Amino acid sequence: METSGSTRPGIDLPSRDELLRILGFVVLVNLVGGAAAVIGGPGSEWFATLEKPWFYPPTWAFGVVWTLLFTLLGIALYRVWRADESRERRIALGAFVLQMVFNVAWTPAFFGLESPGIALGVIAALWVLVVGTIWAFRRVDRTAAALLVPYLLWVSFATVLNYDIWRLN
Repeated sequence: METSGSTRPGIDLPSRDELLRILGFVVLVNLVGGAAAVIGGPGSEWFATLEKPWFYPPTWAFGVVWTLLFTLLGIALYRVWRADESRERRIALGAFVLQMVFNVAWTPAFFGLESPGIALGVIAALWVLVVGTIWAFRRVDRTAAALLVPYLLWVSFATVLNYDIWRLN
């Protein structure tokens, strides 16, 4: 990793170019992850009529949490992308892309199709894919894998939330 010439012993700071690349990955993942939001969301008339469980968070929390999670995902993706070319790296990158497809697919399934049941299937598959992505990332970069753990925790919570909305309605 390039350093910026930090004067503190043992601290390697990323160079300006590397920071720009990291920022590019973070922006890309946030754009891809947030793209499905144009389909609709918690502000839709259909969603407003649904019964929600007692533990449903305030609506504003979703945007904050997803932005933070997509930022962590972008950093993790960058760390794997910059690793030496290997079969493990290719598998990890492929796993990341596949789980992102399911992540993005959840919004159209839930809000677009107005189907908590179909969305529950999508998010259950997403959960499995996130576990697989963490495993694949760990084989390339342990820090990148650790950066995905909050995402797995949130997807776990979202799965329970999706299930309860489906059950209640």
